[in-house]
Amino acid sequence: MVMTAAISVENLTKSYGDHAVLKGVSFEVERGEIFALLGVNGAGKTTTLECIEGLKSRDGGKIQLNGAAGIQLQSSSLPAHIKCAEAVRMFALWNGGRANKQYISALGIDKLAKKQYGALSEGQKRRLHLALALVRDPDILFLDEPTAGLDVEGRVSLHALIRELKNQGKTIILASHDMTEVEQLCDRIAVLREGVIAFGGTVEQLARAVGRTNNVRVTTTGGQYVRKTRAVANEIMTMLGECAARGEEVLAVNTDRGTLEEHFIALSGGVQ
Repeated sequence: MVMTAAISVENLTKSYGDHAVLKGVSFEVERGEIFALLGVNGAGKTTTLECIEGLKSRDGGKIQLNGAAGIQLQSSSLPAHIKCAEAVRMFALWNGGRANKQYISALGIDKLAKKQYGALSEGQKRRLHLALALVRDPDILFLDEPTAGLDVEGRVSLHALIRELKNQGKTIILASHDMTEVEQLCDRIAVLREGVIAFGGTVEQLARAVGRTNNVRVTTTGGQYVRKTRAVANEIMTMLGECAARGEEVLAVNTDRGTLEEHFIALSGGVQ
């Protein structure tokens, strides 16, 4: 049988003692797409990823990966005295090749070559671990909170690299608490809730699944007022009338369909 998906997960189950964490998780990640797996603490997101990555055994179900994988864990560590260049060379030797200079440069690791691991900031460590995950030039890349600890410039740079990796045909599965990041980068998402997939699809499909409620924001000399509504025009007229009755000057009126985080909370049954 020819496998078309980069990752296929079918009826994945996992329990810790009497506590069932995964109760039949199934989804596929297509080749060359950026896929996000989301879930509140305790939903089974980390366990699912660790089972797919081979870091944790599963109780039941099937997992198939079509290609070599690179993994950037949320919590990783190296010896404090190892230098960045030494770590890259060591990982390259383990994987029987040379590190891709493009990735090393794009992540700024070349500028940190002589710096010891223990002296790196959290953001620099995140970049180094991503560079190490890319050493073997994997077909599939697992990224767990890839921009945690990065400044704005670092985030923009990393997002550009992730998009470039996608353009090169790599499959990326992303776990992130940054809803804006997910919304900007991902082709599709899956939302885990209590050990099962509560939703799978695009960001736009998620918005449709939870309804078309819009936020109306009216900023005045007296403050900002926010209401949720499906009848945007009527709500704007009502709010403007109320502001006039209070004698407040209207400075701005804005509307939006809500954030991915709001939609995610509606499906996942909790907050991040």
